[in-house]
Amino acid sequence: MSELAIDLARIQFAFTVSFHIIFPAFSIGLASYITVLEALHLKTKQHQYLELSKYWTKIFAVTFGMGVVSGIVMSYQFGTNWGVFSDKTGPVLGPLMGYEVLTAFFLEAGFLGIMLFGRERVGPKLHFLAVAVVAFGTLLSATWILSVNSWMQTPAGFDFNDKGQFIVTDWFEVVFNPSFPYRLVHMVIAAYLTTAFMVAGVGAWHLLRAPHNELGRISLSMGMWMAVLVTPIQIVAGDLHGLNTLEHQPMKVAAMEGHFETQKGAPLILFGIPNEQTETVDYKVEIPKLGSIILTHSIDGEIKGLKSVPPEERPPVATVFWSFRIMVAIGFLMLGMGLVSLWLRYKKTLYETSWFLRTCVYAAPCGFLAILAGWVTTEVGRQPYTVYGLLRTSESVSPIDASAVGASLAVFVVVYFVIFGAGIYYLLKLMRKSPTKYEQDLDGRIVTRLSHGNSTKDITVNPEPVSGKES
Repeated sequence: MSELAIDLARIQFAFTVSFHIIFPAFSIGLASYITVLEALHLKTKQHQYLELSKYWTKIFAVTFGMGVVSGIVMSYQFGTNWGVFSDKTGPVLGPLMGYEVLTAFFLEAGFLGIMLFGRERVGPKLHFLAVAVVAFGTLLSATWILSVNSWMQTPAGFDFNDKGQFIVTDWFEVVFNPSFPYRLVHMVIAAYLTTAFMVAGVGAWHLLRAPHNELGRISLSMGMWMAVLVTPIQIVAGDLHGLNTLEHQPMKVAAMEGHFETQKGAPLILFGIPNEQTETVDYKVEIPKLGSIILTHSIDGEIKGLKSVPPEERPPVATVFWSFRIMVAIGFLMLGMGLVSLWLRYKKTLYETSWFLRTCVYAAPCGFLAILAGWVTTEVGRQPYTVYGLLRTSESVSPIDASAVGASLAVFVVVYFVIFGAGIYYLLKLMRKSPTKYEQDLDGRIVTRLSHGNSTKDITVNPEPVSGKES
């Protein structure tokens, strides 16, 4: 198979999985968020939490459907463009994918109907149970999928048969391979933070339009509390994941850090332009010794450089180098916004500070960007292998002509932008609708209309700007 055909097959898979990954990530976080809202409504009996649950459930339904469709389309590529990979890894990865469908997906699908249509039929407690089961199903689905991906990064518990296929010798080692716990924690927290910033951004959007929107305040508040409490945990989880990667995939870390030379007391390169021809990083800005301190927790710790392996064993350095920095930068942006929100809470101006509200709106999609950047770092950093150290990407593709792959890629691009573009537009349209309906009466008062079941409740609030006191 030609190099062009291999590159086109990789681009096609990257394109389809980039669309797919954002929807399950949002579903994971959103399902858990709706579960929290349902629990708060059961405990406090406050209508606001019920209204928010209904509001985000509609968005969850569309997101879940788009995730299913994009996943089905993506899976066909294993049998078309990546037939050799499927044949060799099928005895290991096939059952894991099957377990994901039989346990997680069936669990989600079985209770999704109750979540979407059973609120008035089963009662609030059983409805909460259904929502919680759907949320658990999304987490279980992520567990199986991340086990598959982690095994490809750090394979364990396998042997080879006489056909050259991977076969299982220990299922426990396959599922709980060395990088799996770190990858699972890192990805699930990323999904939660992604949802938190989207929820906060939507809340901020509605507060800019209607400062008295109580449900907008709740959304912003909950999203920012998540940023404050969970972002530091994610930074620690990312550090532990990086240490695990250094142990099992040192060349990925070398590309992430931009280290061509093996060195003790390695610096932390903040910025620069990797040059693979000269095997240097041009125009670099670095902090001495900090790279070794972070990666080895020792000031004189040794970091292997890319030159320690032949060029054909190295991942594409520039792609991994920059995608990693984008992910880290977004992580610290999230932390910074969380800390600013704490200060504004202390000043009792969280809901009235227009520049911060606008920042939250602009930062709403940053979690998706971080997930995509992290995925690029992980997958491109694994190159030139599909199963790290054992099965090369060039040996994994089907014998398909470049023209056939290019034609299917062109169709995918057109169809995806039409269908998923329309889906994303509809999601944004749903988010633009306020979770609280505001009406202006003849006296200039603002009336907030909250619904509960088949009844409504009108609450009149003062139209003047609030004094800074949080509600």
